[in-house]
Amino acid sequence: MIIDNFQHQQSAHCESGVTLGLLRYYGIELSEPLIFGIGAGYFFGHLPFVKVSGVPGTTFRIWPGYIFKRVCRELGVKMQVTSFSNSGKGMQALDRALAAGLPVGLQTSVFYLSYFPPAYRFHFNGHNLIAYGKEGTDYLISDPVMETATRLSASDLEKARFAKGFPAPNGRMYYPVQTKSSFDLPAAIRRGIKKTCWFMLSSPPPFFGVHGIKFLGRKIKKYPVKLEPRKATLFIGNIIRMQEEIGTGGGGFRFLYAAFLQEAAQHLNSPALLEASKEMTNIGDAWRNFAFAAARVMKERTGNIASYDELGEMLLVLGEREKAFFTHLKTLV
Repeated sequence: MIIDNFQHQQSAHCESGVTLGLLRYYGIELSEPLIFGIGAGYFFGHLPFVKVSGVPGTTFRIWPGYIFKRVCRELGVKMQVTSFSNSGKGMQALDRALAAGLPVGLQTSVFYLSYFPPAYRFHFNGHNLIAYGKEGTDYLISDPVMETATRLSASDLEKARFAKGFPAPNGRMYYPVQTKSSFDLPAAIRRGIKKTCWFMLSSPPPFFGVHGIKFLGRKIKKYPVKLEPRKATLFIGNIIRMQEEIGTGGGGFRFLYAAFLQEAAQHLNSPALLEASKEMTNIGDAWRNFAFAAARVMKERTGNIASYDELGEMLLVLGEREKAFFTHLKTLV
């Protein structure tokens, strides 16, 4: 039970890569940056009351499933999205789809993906991949963050699809069922930009968008006072991990969005969007500088108030830069 004409392609980010792979299978050729931008994947959120492995949750991307859903809607692609309360029924449904020759997108937990190096396996339930066949008790897997296609045992895949915790995957599987022969790509690009601007500027404060970046900056300044040193370094370490190791991370998402704006400038014949792409690259560089500084503070484990104050100030500045950027960007479309 193998879908022979499915082609694996390594991508920068799991969900945009899965969307690219599924749409390409049906003859829709879009780049990953266009998928990420049209899908309004750019986001920020810091949720101190949502604990991931015991530390506050920080996200640099929109919630799992949104990119695929939005891109399909923009391109007129009908899709099947299903979740399950019973793992047995969820695995049977996957087998039926594969037997029908349908590659299937799956939401999983990284912790149970045995083809990942042990250091990268932890309880993160928002990772997306494609199942495109089954041999014996092994599933053939196209994971966009991997260089080549791989395989996973049925027991591991079942555990990954039905892992506990937030956000619970609940066996979520998704795939296109009908596509259109044509679509208005420039209009989809414009709407994707407008939606991203709304997410970053108008999402409810204080946890989301530019409000969330500055909110986290203020929280970090208080870490040495509010937290004992080991917990403070754990909190900082998780921010770095979510920024630089999960998907494309904070800086990487900014570079991916810069690539989207560069392509959007061509499709919309807009030199202003090309200039915006350059500024977004600079913002990505600033996020990478923050990660470097945060790693230095974490490894020194000094609890130095001045160091945490510096990190917090870097985020306050980044929040203002992204606010100015998206305020300007929405005037261009």
